[in-house]
Amino acid sequence: MAGQVRRVAPATTTTGPAIGGRLRSARQARSLTLQQVSDATGLNKGFISRLERDEVSPSVASLVAICDVLGIRVGELFEPPPTSLVRAGEGRPINFGGVNVHELLLTPGTQTHLQVIHSTVEPGGGGGDQLYTLDCEVEFVYVVRGRLKVTISEDSVLLDAGDAFTFPGREPHTWSNALPDQECQVIWVLAPAP
Repeated sequence: MAGQVRRVAPATTTTGPAIGGRLRSARQARSLTLQQVSDATGLNKGFISRLERDEVSPSVASLVAICDVLGIRVGELFEPPPTSLVRAGEGRPINFGGVNVHELLLTPGTQTHLQVIHSTVEPGGGGGDQLYTLDCEVEFVYVVRGRLKVTISEDSVLLDAGDAFTFPGREPHTWSNALPDQECQVIWVLAPAP
């Protein structure tokens, strides 16, 4: 079943908000089994399973006990998921110090897990001649259009449209548009956000 998408049917037997999926995700994120949650809370394994499928309504006490074991606040189950929409061309302009580069931040400034940047690099533009590092574990770059040269220490790689490259952000590096007469567009993903 690996790689398949499982459809989630809306709850039909309860009248409260659907919280089962969030409980299941929190349990799985902590690599806990239903039995382990049952043992830790004293609640029936079948009840927890049905709760995760939104087939039963929990008491406040049982919900608090489950959330304690899962390490989440009860309120998190009822909050809308945090989302951020950035329309084409509407990202927040930023500049990491590149030359002839126009960069738009596509993720909100409050996002700490990753940062996504859309860069348009003019001919002759790039990250500069000096190698630099970023305070992130991983950098990922995807070339949307044009050709990008990425230099890490003394090695370089040429990336064409459709190519992707992943490397440690703390490794000294720089990059540049490899075409003398055409702009290059790339998407950068930095994790965690520097």
